[in-house]
Amino acid sequence: MITDRFKERAKRIKSNLTLHELSGSLGDLGTLLPIMISLAVSGQINLTSTLWFGGIYNIFTGLLFQVPMCVQPMKAIAATVLSSNMTIEENMSAGLGVSAIVFFLGATRTIHLVGAYTPVGAIRGIQLGAGISLIKKAHDLVKDLPWKINADNWSDNNTWVLLSFIFVIICYRTRIPSALILFIIGLIFALIRMFGTERDTLGLSWPIAGGHYPDTVIRPTPEQFRTGFGGAGIGQLPLTCLNSVIALSALIDDLFPNYHADTASISMSVGGMNLIGCWFGSMPFCHGSGGLAGQYRFGARSEVSIIILGLGKLLLGIVFGSSLVGLLQVFPNSILGVMLFISGVELASAARAINNGVSDEVKQKENWTVMLVTMAALVAYSNDGIGFLAGLVTALILAVERLGIRKWFEEFIRALKDLPHKWKNQEAFQYNKPCNANPDLKTHDLDERRLSDEESLENGQQKNLNSTTSPSSLPPTTATTHSVP
Repeated sequence: MITDRFKERAKRIKSNLTLHELSGSLGDLGTLLPIMISLAVSGQINLTSTLWFGGIYNIFTGLLFQVPMCVQPMKAIAATVLSSNMTIEENMSAGLGVSAIVFFLGATRTIHLVGAYTPVGAIRGIQLGAGISLIKKAHDLVKDLPWKINADNWSDNNTWVLLSFIFVIICYRTRIPSALILFIIGLIFALIRMFGTERDTLGLSWPIAGGHYPDTVIRPTPEQFRTGFGGAGIGQLPLTCLNSVIALSALIDDLFPNYHADTASISMSVGGMNLIGCWFGSMPFCHGSGGLAGQYRFGARSEVSIIILGLGKLLLGIVFGSSLVGLLQVFPNSILGVMLFISGVELASAARAINNGVSDEVKQKENWTVMLVTMAALVAYSNDGIGFLAGLVTALILAVERLGIRKWFEEFIRALKDLPHKWKNQEAFQYNKPCNANPDLKTHDLDERRLSDEESLENGQQKNLNSTTSPSSLPPTTATTHSVP
């Protein structure tokens, strides 16, 4: 029996080993590469551990879920860590804290409660603020670059910033992997500088081919844990619960209806990844609906795409590992800045869906106010925990003003009484499956209707949910369960 299942799986993987799957494996590199490079160069992650565990997670989750389940950075944590210059211990503390909570929510099947009772304005504000933080970091990388080109700055100047930006915008609505192309160009420039024009002057260690393995053990102090989790982790928590778990489960049902992944399994997958890897300095990882959508757009239709990506990461980690940091230190800031800028724009653009499905103008204005307050506090203090708490307080005050204390209290009590029903109704977020959907189709022509659905999910637009919960039963400060980022 086990042998037959193994043969079937091997046959499926072999039949899907195509160029389209290879292309799909590159679909989420636009987010991974700039964040990973920035964190590695600044010493806020261990590159060997990141490549090792990132590759293993890709392979394992692909085999487990049998869909192109992306493994991507926890972007809100990364944005805060970069903008606040946190240490590797604080970065890992944020990842460990978030992952422990997400794992617990998945194991107890209470993950939906976070989605049901978190104000949508605070969630979108964290996304907007994290995006702006990445944009600010991108500006810091390029602000001192010259316009005049000479022999010393031929590979890193504002001309390359302009050309890279134009190239990315031209490719923005195409399937051209612009991030990978820019990375290859930047890598070529770095190799020329390290082994050619500045071979004797850089004083950086060269990449060493050999057997590299995770050899860093992170032991954060209580103070480092408080700083990391409080400053970078709290704001990541609702984003992980909603985008990395709930929205992802819905998108898998939509694109791959024969391979349902329940929210509890996804939650424990996210938690398990970091509860192991972060002790070795691996970048905090999560899954995500946006990453799956990007890989699907580029041709991924099975687990083969991320198995290919995982093998590539693992091979790179074994052969070169952290010895690549010296090479990445001469990677052109002009190109890295543009890549980081576009990642920030992509993350911040999720905020545009804040009022999808909301017709009440007063509620729309309230959502915008909460979002902007959350964003402003996050950016001002470079702390998504402060931003998230500011958004919660603002949402509470505005809701009381809109409804009055008595009605708000009645709604609050009603929502508390509805908690057991929400906990039992675990399918409240599941999307209706589209008809005529077949994840095993041999053709890889993109289905326009599916892409339209996928883009709707990325934008947080309403779908026909099988929810039995009435929006009026929710606390007046929160988003309804129908809102998916």
